[in-house]
Amino acid sequence: MATSGKNLSNYDKEETPSARPFHFGVVVSEWNEDITDNLAKGAVDTLKDLGAPDEQIHFHYVPGTYELAIGSKLLIKSTPLDAVIAIGSVIQGETRHFDFVCEAAAQGIKDVSLQTGVPVIFCVLTDNTKQQGLDRSGGKHGNKGVEAAVAAVKMAALRAKLQD
Repeated sequence: MATSGKNLSNYDKEETPSARPFHFGVVVSEWNEDITDNLAKGAVDTLKDLGAPDEQIHFHYVPGTYELAIGSKLLIKSTPLDAVIAIGSVIQGETRHFDFVCEAAAQGIKDVSLQTGVPVIFCVLTDNTKQQGLDRSGGKHGNKGVEAAVAAVKMAALRAKLQD
């Protein structure tokens, strides 16, 4: 397992670009809110730690993980952004619903990124149990939201560099 023995909250601030010049969107699923709110807190706290002012972080909720793609696209169309973090949590159940939601979310988020040219960071936990989600959203494995925020800052910096 990729997170076995790894803390997702570790990053080197000196090696990470400043977030100060960039505008970020954070789109968060309301489903499994105890997990997604922890991920969002990790992401926003990290953006701020890396220099992003509050007014340059645009935060919105969507009903579920399936809606992250359209929520991200609507936010990009309404607000000039340098990167978006799409935050969700899907926990395996007894039916194939998990497979459909995970596949649609992954493809949709990728499509929005490619269609708009704005990096949309996939911060969707796809866990077998709720405990795995809790472990990756501020528990024993750290917080995947932190990792997503670092990725968003790095991609915003890369986009700015290559568009100059």
